[in-house]
Amino acid sequence: MNILIWIKNISVFLLSLFFLAIGVNTLIGSFNLNNPMEFLMYFFSASLLILVCLVGLIYVFFRIFFRKPNEVNE
Repeated sequence: MNILIWIKNISVFLLSLFFLAIGVNTLIGSFNLNNPMEFLMYFFSASLLILVCLVGLIYVFFRIFFRKPNEVNE
């Protein structure tokens, strides 16, 4: 059962890093757009994607480093 938790945490971590790279790339690319409405759509969608990925990374960080005392013995 413990191995499944590690697989889940590692997969969340890797997916968050992958989509974080896509979000940063989209955010940088949005500054090259000429249409203001397209810029706003790309800017806010990239910002939301980055925010969700950061939450995934923070989730993994707290699951690994700050465990409850009863989870350490299991």
